[in-house]
Formats: sequence, structure tokens, C-alpha cells
Amino acid sequence: MTTLYDVPADKLIKLTAAKLKEDSRIEPPEWAGWIKTGVHKEHQPQDDDWWYIRCASLLRRIAIDGPVGTQRLRSVYGGKTDNSSRPERFVKGSGSIIRKAMQQLEASGFLRTTQKGREVSPLGRSFLDNSAYEIMQS
Repeated sequence: MTTLYDVPADKLIKLTAAKLKEDSRIEPPEWAGWIKTGVHKEHQPQDDDWWYIRCASLLRRIAIDGPVGTQRLRSVYGGKTDNSSRPERFVKGSGSIIRKAMQQLEASGFLRTTQKGREVSPLGRSFLDNSAYEIMQS
């Protein structure tokens, strides 16, 4: 059986994002058009479908790291900030984006809440594995 570990991450995220775009429960918030994804970024995302790509990436990341919370995921989506002449340092990514995306994925049934954080539900696991199988077939 093909799992999410058997296919390249970029292909899995692209296909999963396309499928999530068809789900009516996953919608970018109204503020998603003019925000940055973290303090370390200079500009907002250029891709119009960045919300769906982030949701797909979160779903994959939670499936791999499994039960995790917002703070650990902020570290995954963070990066180095440019401090002009001062040394660069690591800063975490936006927690609001991660939190809203996880809430939408949970409303769709792909995630569930446990005492240790959110983890992928059986529906979410089969969704990712079916996407991985489609990639292996092509």
C-alpha cells in the first residue's frame, strides 16, 4: 500500500491542495489577501492559492509529526529574519494562520484534537494515502 512517505513532498502537497480547494469548508479568511506568513518575510505570498498549499502542508506535517500544537508548527514555518547590520536570528512563523488552517481541517474531518495536540484522523490519513497512490499511478 502506498503511503505519504513513499512520494515526494512537493507533489503530494500540490495534489492535496488541489483537492482541498474543492472542499467548501476550507476557505481562506478575508484577511488572507494582504498579510505576511511570518515576521521574517518581507512580502505577502505571491501565489493566489497559498492558503490551500499551507493547509495541505500542515496536514502532511501533522501526519508525520503527529500530535502537535500550534507552537511546534510555528517553529516549522519560521525562518531567519533580516536585522540589517545585526546578526540574523530565527523567528517563528504566524500562529494565526496555522491555527485557522487547523480549525478548518478539523471541521472537514481530517484532524482531531487530543490531549497532546492535534493529530490526523483516519479520514485524513486515508485522504493523504489516496493522494499518494494517485501520484504513484501517474
